[in-house]
Parts: sequence; structure tokens; C-alpha cells
Amino acid sequence: MNSVPCPLRLGVNIDHIATIRQQRHTVYPDLAQAVSLIEAAGADIITLHLREDRRHIQDADVHGLRDVIQTAMNLEMAATGEMHAMALAVRPQACCLVPERRQELTTEGGLDVLTHEARLQDYCAGLMEAGIQVSLFVEPELTHLDAAARIGAPVVELHTGAYASATDPARRAVLLERIRQAAAHGQAMGLTVNAGHGLDYNNVGAIAAIPQLHELNIGHAIVAQALFCGIHEAVVQMRTAMDAGRSCA
Repeated sequence: MNSVPCPLRLGVNIDHIATIRQQRHTVYPDLAQAVSLIEAAGADIITLHLREDRRHIQDADVHGLRDVIQTAMNLEMAATGEMHAMALAVRPQACCLVPERRQELTTEGGLDVLTHEARLQDYCAGLMEAGIQVSLFVEPELTHLDAAARIGAPVVELHTGAYASATDPARRAVLLERIRQAAAHGQAMGLTVNAGHGLDYNNVGAIAAIPQLHELNIGHAIVAQALFCGIHEAVVQMRTAMDAGRSCA
């Protein structure tokens, strides 16, 4: 008999709420108000990405929201000295290390853990010594998961972007199976396995059905849906879609 998969956590990324604010450099929309509504709707963690060019989330947001967030803060960041210092100053509950290029619209691809394994090992150790849970944003490739385990990070987040953007059903099925295999492999090595990037109301169900996954991080789709129904209802709808997928596992 198959065991019942654990409840799937929802991390809501608030970057694009900040994007709207930064378009006019106003004080609204207020991220603290957004966090309150998102948490009330059932989010388990609040994700924010402090990019090097500060295109949406600002330093003041990271510092200001640390005590506003009642669930947990997940700080996405590049593995730079500046970001390491920020994390140690703020002490979020979790950090997710992601690759970053100035010209990209959004994070494209997973962290190159194979090339930078030695440096990331030291980098992660410093964060974990401060009591911060460290996650590595990686491609759903077994060799990358092996490297993450050697680095010592307890959590990985599988990049679901290729699956989410695939329009050919056969190609999408191949990419979904790749994610399934990676999730199973990661769990077998003792890693906590999360997933995210490009997930929306139509494609999240198949990902939610993967029993080894612990948490999904979703932002753009929820903020876009909130234009029509409000942020609280948008989160509720995503939570419902995830739960429906999970029940099929």
C-alpha cells in the first residue's frame, strides 16, 4: 500500500507586487498588507528575491518584512558576498540560492552546483551556522542533486520552468517524468525537495501530485490572477489547485 503523501506547502513569491510599486516608485502597493492577506489565505511561507539590481524587492523590504511575516521568510538571493552579509544581518528562516544575470527577465535555469561545488559548500556552511535553512535552486538532474547533497544544503528546489513552458504534450510528459525522478532521487538521499518556477493554475496539478515534493514556490501566476479576484482569493485558488493535484498522488 502506498503511503499518503505529506501535505504540500505553498510559498508565495511577492516580487511582482513590488514590481508594480517600483514602476512608479510609490509607497503602494504595500507589501506588509499583501503579506497579511497572503498568509490569511493559507500560504505557508513568503518568498522574496533580493536581486543585485534591486529591480523589485528593496533592502528596506527585506529588513522591514522580517518581523511582519508571521509564517516564515524565504529569501532568494545570488551566492555573493553582499547577499551573504544581508542574510546574516536579517536572519530569515530560509534562504534559496539562485543564479542571476542582470539582463534576464526572471531566473533562468538552476544554479551551477557542479562548477561551484567547493565555493557553495563554504558559502552554505556560513548561513547554516547562523541557523538559516539553505536551499539550492537546481535543475532536475540527478548529478545536480548529488552535488547538492555533497555541498551539505538540506533542501533543494527543482526548477520547473522547462516543464511549465512546454507546449507540446509529449515534451511536457518527458519533462514531468524528469522532475518525478529527480524528486524521488533527492528524497532518497535525505534531501527535502521543493519545486518552483513558471507554475500556474493549469500546470500545477501534475507537479503537486509528485509525493516526494514538500513545497511549491509560486508568484507570478498568483499576482496576475489577483488582478481579477484579489490576492486572498488568488492564493486560495492556487491552494485548491495544489490540493486537488495532491489528492491524486
